Amino acid sequence: MPHLENVVLCRESQVSTLQSLFGERHHFSFPSIFIYGHTASGKTYVTQTLLKTLELPHVFVNCVECFTLRLLLEQILNKLNHLSSSEDGCSTEITCETFNDFVRLFKQVTAAENLKDQTVYIVLDKAEYLRDMEANLLPGFLRLQELADRNVTVLFLSEIVWEKFRPDTGCFEPFVLYFPDYSIGNLQKILSHDHPPEYSADFYAAYINILLGVFYTVCRDLKELRHLAVLNFPKYCEPVVKGEASERDTRKLWRNIEPHLKKAMQTVYLREISSSQWEKLQKDDTDPGQLKGLSAHTHVELPYYSKFILIAAYLASYNPARTDKRFFLKHHGKIKKTSFLKKHEKTSNHLLGPKPFPLDRLLAILYSIVDSRVAPTANIFSQITSLVTLQLLTVVGHDDQLDGPKYKCTVSLDFIRAIARTVNFDIIKYLYDFL
Repeated sequence: MPHLENVVLCRESQVSTLQSLFGERHHFSFPSIFIYGHTASGKTYVTQTLLKTLELPHVFVNCVECFTLRLLLEQILNKLNHLSSSEDGCSTEITCETFNDFVRLFKQVTAAENLKDQTVYIVLDKAEYLRDMEANLLPGFLRLQELADRNVTVLFLSEIVWEKFRPDTGCFEPFVLYFPDYSIGNLQKILSHDHPPEYSADFYAAYINILLGVFYTVCRDLKELRHLAVLNFPKYCEPVVKGEASERDTRKLWRNIEPHLKKAMQTVYLREISSSQWEKLQKDDTDPGQLKGLSAHTHVELPYYSKFILIAAYLASYNPARTDKRFFLKHHGKIKKTSFLKKHEKTSNHLLGPKPFPLDRLLAILYSIVDSRVAPTANIFSQITSLVTLQLLTVVGHDDQLDGPKYKCTVSLDFIRAIARTVNFDIIKYLYDFL
């Protein structure tokens, strides 16, 4: 189909496979199809475009939005009910609480004339969240065609492999389709396809080639690269607009855009400023760290105790455990200086990176550096969880079944010093590397 090939680029093999699986509208398709691949590999876009272009009856549900069983089942049924309704606004809201009720109501909804003789497609995006719901949900969706005795295909879109889904008790195996990452050639072709009409395709393709030359090693996410391309293109065109260079003067265009692409490297994936703020930064030729909201999380606001928890985590990550007695115990007795002088013979802990530490050590350091008495309440533990969610701390697993989780602090020294200044804490004198 020529129209589909022009809309969906660099995914000819996957589109051909899906079209073969779908077959004719009235044919029974494969009961369930599992599509997986990394972020921005085209899974959602290809599936939605194919179903819309072929005008196949389908419902699309995001499992992040529908985070409970009831929300998920009702969303599917109500969207199907809207498809089967002959008049707008005449359909009533359907309520459903269990999967057994869903199968019964699904039969009723798909009995409508316009859905009876063709395959109905249910697309579940972010399907990895199904694993956190009821145990019968995933096996039920995999066998929905059999349970409902209807011509239905369920498509699962996920970023993780099928082996992470398969229940221990076994289940119906879906057809598995892999979407590989886009190659640099694919990204060049897709991004060049978006060229503005006022500029030639060759001019925009040269710009994309420069952009990928800078960012491809650190970012291969199509969405992020597309955002960067749109954001920086006006600066690339600036010499042409001012009449200082022609579209073919690539050397002069590169010299103009190079420093601005280097600034953009500091904000890949972060989205800490809006497009209007970035344009202001480009116009004023400001250093990225001087613009509010752009300096690698340094303007992040944390609760009072979360700041001390993060400081304690940083100290636990970069100080050897044997030094805790010296730094945090008031009456630690006499410690031989020779044991501390040995550090000069070794590599700095900051060069080696953060080390994992147990929760007990984190709390012990926290109680030592906070002026007031802190009780180990649920509030403290919830703030630790929040820091993990914000990716300021990472969980690195368990040593054994009896031991608790271990953590690492992922922030930089500049960031932790900025946090420490807000609570008047001199972190340098507690760091082993700065003795």
